[in-house]
Amino acid sequence: MNIEPAAPLRPFHLAFPVRDLAEARKFYGGLLGCEEGRSDPHWIDFNLYGHQIVTHLDAQHDSRPLVNPVDGEQVPVPHFGVVLTMAGWQALADRLTAADIAFIIAPTIRFKGKAGEQATMFFQDPSGNALEFKAFASDDQLFASN
Repeated sequence: MNIEPAAPLRPFHLAFPVRDLAEARKFYGGLLGCEEGRSDPHWIDFNLYGHQIVTHLDAQHDSRPLVNPVDGEQVPVPHFGVVLTMAGWQALADRLTAADIAFIIAPTIRFKGKAGEQATMFFQDPSGNALEFKAFASDDQLFASN
């Protein structure tokens, strides 16, 4: 059940730990192309496709996500990311591949021929936080059920 009536999509906010802010700045700002917002010696705001993510310094951070089987792959949990257009997803996949990112799950199509068919890829930031970026041929498949 939705808690609000249909309205223009609002940005989400996510704050999470990183072990090094310089690494985070290079990864999120440099590699992913996120515009940097406010910052101080303990955190940095980034614009991730219109959403606010905040990296908080925790020098002891060591993310070790669990994994769950999904469509024959071991998906890291927790993870976060953005649903992109197919063209945007492909451009990001190409940029990450060219940068020699070590994918957890390489760019692929999941659930081929089924409800919710999607392009997806998983990788980690330098602190071990798992990210997933995905795209659908048609956005009406985002919440498709079996």
